[in-house]
Amino acid sequence: MKKCILLLWLLVILAVSQAFSQQDHPFFPAKRLVTTGIYYYPEHWDPHLWERDIKRMSEMGFEFVHLAEFAWSKMEPEEGRFDFTWLDTVMDLCTKYHLKVVLCTPSATPPAWIRYQYPETFQMNSQYIRGEHGTRGLGSVASPVYRRLVETIVTKMAQRYGKHENVIGWQLDNEPDAKPDFSPASQEAFRQWLKNKYHSIDALNTIWGNAFWSQWYNSFDQVLIPNVNLVGWWGSNPHAMLDFKRYMADIQAEYLDFQSRTLRANISEHQFITTNYTAVSPGADPRRTKQLDFATYTAYPNGGTHNIGQQGFRLGNSNVILFAAEYYKSVGGVTGAMEIQPGTVNWGNFTPLPLPGTVRMWLYHIFAAGGKLACSYRFRQINYGAEQYHSGIMETDGVTPSPGGYDYMQFMKEMNVLRKEADIKAPLPEKLARRSTAILWNLENYWSFDQQRQTRQWDSWNYPIKFLQIAKSFGAPVDVIAETADLSKYNVVIIPAYELVDSSLIKKWETYAANGGQLIITCRTATKNRDGYLWEKGWAAPLSALTGARITTFDMLPDQYYGDVQTKAGHYRWNNWGDLLQPDKNTEALATYNDQFYKGAAAVVKRRVGKGTVTYIGVDTDDAKLEKDVLRDIYTGTGATTENYPPGVLVYWRDGFYVAVNYSSDNYTMNMSGTTKILIGEKTIKPGGVLVWKE
Repeated sequence: MKKCILLLWLLVILAVSQAFSQQDHPFFPAKRLVTTGIYYYPEHWDPHLWERDIKRMSEMGFEFVHLAEFAWSKMEPEEGRFDFTWLDTVMDLCTKYHLKVVLCTPSATPPAWIRYQYPETFQMNSQYIRGEHGTRGLGSVASPVYRRLVETIVTKMAQRYGKHENVIGWQLDNEPDAKPDFSPASQEAFRQWLKNKYHSIDALNTIWGNAFWSQWYNSFDQVLIPNVNLVGWWGSNPHAMLDFKRYMADIQAEYLDFQSRTLRANISEHQFITTNYTAVSPGADPRRTKQLDFATYTAYPNGGTHNIGQQGFRLGNSNVILFAAEYYKSVGGVTGAMEIQPGTVNWGNFTPLPLPGTVRMWLYHIFAAGGKLACSYRFRQINYGAEQYHSGIMETDGVTPSPGGYDYMQFMKEMNVLRKEADIKAPLPEKLARRSTAILWNLENYWSFDQQRQTRQWDSWNYPIKFLQIAKSFGAPVDVIAETADLSKYNVVIIPAYELVDSSLIKKWETYAANGGQLIITCRTATKNRDGYLWEKGWAAPLSALTGARITTFDMLPDQYYGDVQTKAGHYRWNNWGDLLQPDKNTEALATYNDQFYKGAAAVVKRRVGKGTVTYIGVDTDDAKLEKDVLRDIYTGTGATTENYPPGVLVYWRDGFYVAVNYSSDNYTMNMSGTTKILIGEKTIKPGGVLVWKE
């Protein structure tokens, strides 16, 4: 009885939380659902074409224009001489044609005069060669001189447009990536970062394990940024490398916050500040920023890779938006795609034409996952420069829409239909609330793993995404959360390969399970402390009491060799990673190894902790069938139903309706009740297709 009451109370909390989340956001009215935008570079075109282009954007249905991203040299052609008259003209045209504006700080593309007058402001690569003028993203965010120059142009822009009624927000920089910088300015900033963290050189020597290979330092002045290219990946100090990654992410985040503070001193409170991280962002950590209103992402699903089925290379990688849409939501509570490809790109392994309708499907995926804005790069395909072969919404003539342009127009037209049908106060359906899931993830674990993968089969970035895919195949609403998040909001919490832990974090996990949560932990969790040290008391020792099992050792198999794991339901193949588990007497072995010299050792275990359960999955499989079957039993064990969507078919719920997209190469027919009302699409979803319905 108590368990039922607890479950009902949790469902009430989830429903109220979901309803609250659908209310108006300070920058995005809920009734608008999603706001669409387009990148435009007026500095690339003859001024007599500007009005034609901006008028056309408005006619197509766009709601805002993204401006000034790479226009530093146009706004400040010489140091201290500013020219905004051209941008004023464009802003006036946007107002005339009822288009809002998102302005971008141009710090990603310093003008030639900066490289000429201040060469020290450019980054150095790992060969200590300084970057040259001619591309983007080479300014050293650690350089005080570069920051002074950035502060000047950002201040001038903010003073001119910070109270402009048509400006709804600002994007900082472009795709911040915390690129390794070995310049003198960065070396000094790294040493200062270390001083702030360790205070004494002896403390640094201890944590970095510098007794190994005589790496001992006598002072901070002797410390250089660890350079894998000069010492070899196998010989680099993992503790020093982890700190270097942390430093790069910290200084990148602080640089963005510095720009935010510069803007906020001059702009209206009604203008938001964000930036556009890449969907796959292995260096920059959005959670380290403190001044952004929210984070957005750049999504390029189709870069010439083979994905799901025969048509997968035309449909794109479903994981790109799938992960980014949940991950970036953990900063500020909302997100969206500030940049989505409109068709073919110029940098892929090969550049196939997307299947007709694919761009529309990506837009619906962004929307379905809760995106508040969907903006495409770019309006016109440029006929000169490095990105000649990058498609736009318009062809090179500037008047003919590309296939992606037609997809965008259809999406925006359909959004107007859905805005009338939306129920922004609708609570999350009970069947979905019962499946509520969180995946715990952070970049520090990725950095640690990618330095010491131990097997080339270990996929550091996509391993957590595998569990996101599984949960979505069940039709579960899923959040990708930070370890500081409230776990009690979720029925199921998955902790995939969370290597770096401390005792307080494990205690938090235990409390969650004891209060009725279903906790799922996987291999390679808690193998190190926060400094990257293995535990003296044994492999993942702090986890043993929680999981009810001791990890005696672990194994990996060659690429083409598979071991066998057996459960009551059947047999499964594995070869990437396998923890050998010795369960306590009150811990159930759900799966055991069925071959190798350790046949009979446990591979998956489960135990009850208070009102909940803890399951430990010690095996990483290629096809994820074992993990999926284990997870399904956990969901159904709580009374939740599960769907069985195939790979590439993703279903979401928002604003009172369901949205499905199909990245697979096969038709998929949705199972629907007789009372279903289809709003967009058809019951059978074709590859690259979309379905929106109400129940």
